[in-house]
Amino acid sequence: MSSLEEYSLQFARVILFTRQMEIMSDYYGRILSLKLVSEEKGWREFAAGAVNIALHSGPPSPGAKGPKIVFHASDVASLREALVARGAKFGKVRQGDPFTLCDGKDPDGNPIQLSNR
Repeated sequence: MSSLEEYSLQFARVILFTRQMEIMSDYYGRILSLKLVSEEKGWREFAAGAVNIALHSGPPSPGAKGPKIVFHASDVASLREALVARGAKFGKVRQGDPFTLCDGKDPDGNPIQLSNR
């Protein structure tokens, strides 16, 4: 098991869910002049300084559900194990192509994620 001291959590991105991908992309890209750094089906990510803003296909819920806070981890499984050992709540590690992620919640129920994306 890895110790938590091996990791330095870095705030990677805020994910906003949207059903208006083109309109939202235009807003963050053209109107706010943020640079598009990643584009996949149902996903666009814009550089916004130290933290990126990502758009993810799905139902928006401003006011009802806050954005998801995502922490970068080169080894999602090891970091999850170390955090769970300290009392954090996370679900299973999910391996995608080409990324690995793990969703959890903070004590208030806000969504957080560990991701190697």
